[in-house]
Parts: sequence; C-alpha cells; structure tokens
Amino acid sequence: MKPVSLQSRIFSYGALFVSLVAIIIGISFYFTMSQGIEQQIGDRALSIARTTADRPDVRAGFGQVNPSEALQPIAEAVRLKTGAEYVVIGNSEGIRYAHPVAERIGQKMVGDDNERALLLGESYISEATGTLGAALRGKTPVFNEYGEIIGIVSVGFLKEDISSIFFQYVDNISYIVLIAIILGVIGSSVLAHNIKKELFNLEPAEIANLFTERNALIESVREGIIMVDAKGIITTVNMAAYETLSLPGQTELIGRTIQEVLPNTLLPKVLETGERHLDRPMEIHGKKVIVNRIPIRVGEQIVGAVSTFRLQSDIDQLAMELSQVKRYTEALRAQTHEYTNFLYTISGLIQLNSYDEALSLIHDETAEHQSLIQFVTKRLQDPFLGGIVIGFFNRAKELKVRFLLDEDSFLQTLPKHLEKNHFVSIIGNLVTNAFEAVESYPEEQRMVRIFILDNGQEILIEIEDSGHGIADEVLDVLFQEKVSTKEQGDHGYGLMKVAENVNDLGGSITLEKGDLGGALFIISIPKGGFSYDRSD
Repeated sequence: MKPVSLQSRIFSYGALFVSLVAIIIGISFYFTMSQGIEQQIGDRALSIARTTADRPDVRAGFGQVNPSEALQPIAEAVRLKTGAEYVVIGNSEGIRYAHPVAERIGQKMVGDDNERALLLGESYISEATGTLGAALRGKTPVFNEYGEIIGIVSVGFLKEDISSIFFQYVDNISYIVLIAIILGVIGSSVLAHNIKKELFNLEPAEIANLFTERNALIESVREGIIMVDAKGIITTVNMAAYETLSLPGQTELIGRTIQEVLPNTLLPKVLETGERHLDRPMEIHGKKVIVNRIPIRVGEQIVGAVSTFRLQSDIDQLAMELSQVKRYTEALRAQTHEYTNFLYTISGLIQLNSYDEALSLIHDETAEHQSLIQFVTKRLQDPFLGGIVIGFFNRAKELKVRFLLDEDSFLQTLPKHLEKNHFVSIIGNLVTNAFEAVESYPEEQRMVRIFILDNGQEILIEIEDSGHGIADEVLDVLFQEKVSTKEQGDHGYGLMKVAENVNDLGGSITLEKGDLGGALFIISIPKGGFSYDRSD
C-alpha cells in the first residue's frame, strides 16, 4: 500500500484531535451546566420553602382546628406563583396539611427524607421520589413563637422537568461544538499545508534519507567541515575537522561558539558581511591550512556559514605527486630528445653520402637498445615495472648517470591484489632521489643500482647510489613530513610518500650504507598481504 503523505497525516491527526477536544469540552460543559442548573433549582426550592415557613399566616394555620383549610390555599398560591411542581405542608408527624392533589391531604408524606427537618430543625436540599415522581426538594421546619418545631414545608421540582431544561441547551452546545470542529478542520488543513511547504514538500522518509545521505557525505569528505548558525554557534562538525583540530572524537563541539574553538577564525565576519573567502591561508593549532568560508543564505538572509579546510601539507603532497608525474614526462622527453638527435645525425650522414657510417650508427644504436630491452624484459617480465626501468635508463643516459639493473633481478609479474601505482611511486621517488644524490659528482662516479627480486614469499627492491649517504642526525625522522637532505627548494615529501606506499602494501623499509658508498634503501613487500598486525 502507498504510505499516507505527511500532509494527510497532519491534517487527519489535527482534525481528529480538535474534534475530540471540542466534543469533550462540549460534554464537560453540558454536565457542568447541568450541575449548576440543578444546584440553582435546589437553592430556589429551599428559598421558597424557607420563605413559606416564615410566613405568619402559615404559622397561624397550624393553630386552627382544621389546618388544611388555611394552609392549602397558601401552598397552592405559592406553587402557582413560583412555578414549583408542588408545595407540601405537613405537621410534626409528617401528615400532609397541603398538597397539590387534594385527595392526598391527611396522608403521610413519602420519601423518608423529613427526619433532619422534624428532628434536627435543619433546612436542606434532598433528592427523593415522592408520589409525583423523582424530585429535587427544598425542606425546612416550621417553628412556632416558642421555637418549637410544629411542621415542615417541602417545595419540589420534578427531575423530569429539570432534564427538559437541560435539553434546551443541548442544541446550542452542539452548534458550538460543530463550529469548533469545522474551525479545527480548516486550521488543520492550513497547518498541514504550511508545514509541508516549510519542509519543501518532502516526506518524513525522504527527509530521513536526506539527513543520512548528508551525514555520510560530510563524513566522506577528507576536508574538515564546520557549520555555524547566524549566532556563530557550531551546528555541524565532521571527523576530518576533529583530526585537523587535533581534538579527540569524543570532544563535544556542537553548541559551542566558533570563537571559543577557533579564536582566529573569520567566520563571524562572513556572517556579518556575507563575503566569500576562498583558498585563504590560516594556522590552526600550529598547522597551516587552506580555508574556504561561504555564507549560508535563505533568500536574502544569512542564516549561517560553512568553513572547509585542509592541511597545507596535503596540498603540497598532491603537488609533489604531480611533480613526480612531471619527472616521468621529462624522462620520456629525454628519450624523445635523444632519438631526435640520433635521427638528425643519421639524416646528416645520409646527406653527406656517408651511408656506411649511417648504417653502422643505426646498427650500434639498435643493438644497444635491443640489448637493453632484452635484458630488462628477461629480468623484469612484468611490463609495468619493465617500462619504468627502461624509462629511467633513458633518463640516466641524459643525466650522464650510470644506471645499473642488478643481473640477479628477476620478477615475472606483480600479484593482482598489489597496487602497481604504489610500486611506481616507490621506485620513482627513490630512483629520482638517487639521481639527485649523485648529480654533483664527476661523471665517472655517478652510479645508481636497482635490484628487484620475487623470491616467492616477498618482493624485494633495493635502490643504491654512489652519493654521500644519509646523515645520522636525520635517520630517525627521515620518513616524516618535510624532512629532506636537500638544502634548497620545497622538498621532504618524496620519502614520506614512499613510507606511506610501503605501509599500504604491508611491507617494510630499511636504510643502510651501500657498497657504492651512498644510501641503500631496502624494501620488502609480502606477496600474501600484510605480514604484521596493523590494528594499532
């Protein structure tokens, strides 16, 4: 079945609630009014009874030989004048002297509710059933001039007549309740429409999905994200922001002011001016970051702002990786440049009719190149690594560096579960560093050796140069960010990237002094996956 829409549910619940409240109020009002009317009629009956009992002619009537002759006319006159159902006067024994039905004069009063008046001298209201039916009665004793109880006056209104009075108000109450229900239905309809409009016509399930997707999206972003409301109170923070701020994940930031968390932030200025800040440098807890600040608008009103930030080192690292790609491009350019020169030489020899020399040059170059390709492809049968090594042979030739592939190297193919891009980055960074380490030496001393071996259990990579090696004071921090043995330029990311890639492959890296006199990097990558517990 198709789920009921939010607007329909709000309308139904609102209309039902208002209707129930209106009906309950109507019923409560009816019973409250009924009790009030009944109390008023009871008080009225008691007041008539007291007034009648205090009349001198009534007291005098009790002293006559035939009290009924004097009291019956008085009781009937009072009954007709007040609208009471009956006015009954009896003696101290409860024998009627006056009654609306003349035949019942002289009989004993019924209802069994005369004792309080005749014995205790009290005036009260009672509810009992008499000869005329159930009635609300006002009863009071009649006293003589000596204060003695000589009789009783009972004034009654039938319950049936009182109920008819109640029913006269039912229609009015019903109309009021009906009008309230109609107004409630209209109000519920307007409320449901406005709420649905405020929620952009989305259903609860859609809102829940959007909320879940929004949280997942925010947490998936590697940039730190902090959102604030119009007052600068933090409303949203992702885990990347906690990491950048160097705060534990359990630290509560939501609900705190942005100035309290980041005193040097410019978000309050963004909230005030609505100006966008893009790619602005900033320092957070000693870390250099690049920040974007954008106001959040609803119409023309600024209701908040969002700040995204990322470590400058991350951006520098991307720049380093792009630089590595550039180095590979330069290696290809070197190869292209070398062969261009080779072709120019052949062209010149042909134009000089030196065909034998041209053929000899072509033969020597082809033989050398074929020998290189055959040697590399025989030792490194994986075309991915073979291509990298051949590219570095060409680069080394341009740099006048003797680049050696150890003759004991052998690798058929890289396992599919190991990322080849990591191997490219590892070999590329280390070989490039090795070239740079020997570039200041005389040509005959520029040597770089590479060794790659698959021993069945692991893949071993050794890269060695004939440079001056690594100073002891930087050995412990060599693979950390911004640590470099080079004195000029923006360096220090290559070895950090190497360490990260080795770690991602589950391997290990060690540094020794090589036989060539410089640094010797030894990388071990297990073919079966991680060779140690990386849970901590």
